[in-house]
Amino acid sequence: MILKFGLKYSTIPALFLMVLMLLGCGSHKTLRGVFKNETPYERYATSLKAASLDQTALGQEWLKAGTSALRDSITITLPFKETGYFAADKPRALAYRLQAQHGERLVIDLELRTKEPATVFMDLFEAPAQRSESPRHVASADTTSVRLVYEVNDDKPHILRLQPELLRSAQYTVTIQVQPTLAFPVPGKSSRNISSIWGDPRDAGARRHEGVDIFAPRGTPVVAAVDGVVTRVGTTPRGGNVVWLSDAKRRQNLYYAHLDKHLVSPGQRVTTGDTLGLIGNTGNAISTAPHLHFGIYRSGKGATNPYPYLHQPTQAAPRVQVDANNIGAWVRVSARQANIRLQPTTKTGVFATLPLHAPMQVTGATGNWYRVELPNGAPGYIASSLVEATTKPVRHKKLTGQYGLLDEPHPHAAPKDSLAAGTQLAVLAAYKDFELVQKPDGETGWLYLPVN
Repeated sequence: MILKFGLKYSTIPALFLMVLMLLGCGSHKTLRGVFKNETPYERYATSLKAASLDQTALGQEWLKAGTSALRDSITITLPFKETGYFAADKPRALAYRLQAQHGERLVIDLELRTKEPATVFMDLFEAPAQRSESPRHVASADTTSVRLVYEVNDDKPHILRLQPELLRSAQYTVTIQVQPTLAFPVPGKSSRNISSIWGDPRDAGARRHEGVDIFAPRGTPVVAAVDGVVTRVGTTPRGGNVVWLSDAKRRQNLYYAHLDKHLVSPGQRVTTGDTLGLIGNTGNAISTAPHLHFGIYRSGKGATNPYPYLHQPTQAAPRVQVDANNIGAWVRVSARQANIRLQPTTKTGVFATLPLHAPMQVTGATGNWYRVELPNGAPGYIASSLVEATTKPVRHKKLTGQYGLLDEPHPHAAPKDSLAAGTQLAVLAAYKDFELVQKPDGETGWLYLPVN
């Protein structure tokens, strides 16, 4: 048996469910004027408040979860793929912190498996420089979409938040990848063919390389990396034969230098892939092999590194290689001790070390790692090889007194049942002063056994 704790909908007041149904359909149309310029997430939060659901415990937990997730985001590296579970009875939001560079396009795909239609809000933020500041919202997916695409404008960490609407359970798979925003300017080549990079010293260190060099045989075509208008064509002592292409959408200009020949004229409109000229070694590149010098100049900011605009990562998002049956379930440490880490890699820091049979709830999985929540609510990652399902008891016990069967490992948790002395229990896991136990009828819960 896999232990997955869920909510019985009969325990939710019928009026509360009715209000939530209204929030999910008619209220969006009725209050359209009020919700102008709000994101889908903000519209939903406003709906909760308009219906006074922010005064209920469940509504307050939902709003708090969204705010807390942004503060307690988990750092990931791209590409990234995670499968997890949202439980209907526990409002929860996920937040992933990732490093992004201007010129990159973030592509976020969300796959849902649900019994009933469910909305999961996807919102992207620029992370603040100071923890005391609020993240700046930059993009969100429409509630009918399962993809969010965003072109990064600044070299800043970003935070992706995922949060389902109230009272909806779902298994999710989120994939986050990076793509270049520009087409590669030399057909048949890729960023692997870039030899001289941004910032390399030039003229004995007197200046820095403001672009990238892509080597190819003389006469190889160079093409428009974006739709635009040719603004300048000419010859300069340093660049030789050059072409300037305006990228009005991104408020920047693309610079092609050392060409053997121009094949366009000023004012000419081109589309991505149109030939602009041929590779050569004119200008100050006369002593080097033929190549294209490619530069990008942003309006008001000057030269910028073209590499993120051109680099197409070849690494695929790691496949989830764990037992998916454990997602949403309680597991326990199967080794003498196990480390809980901040990220799904042994290269990151350890924030907790748990003993044998310590329990945790699996909330997701990526690669060979489980994303878990400890009994005290702390999130982290653990290698899947260090845990096992709580399908078999670690021992049996007979109660010597009367105890409450608690619904969570907290001294003041609500008791689900009262257990009399002599009750036989299977112990599935143990955490500090608590034991996860199972009654003969299969019901599970927690015993509080303070040492003092």
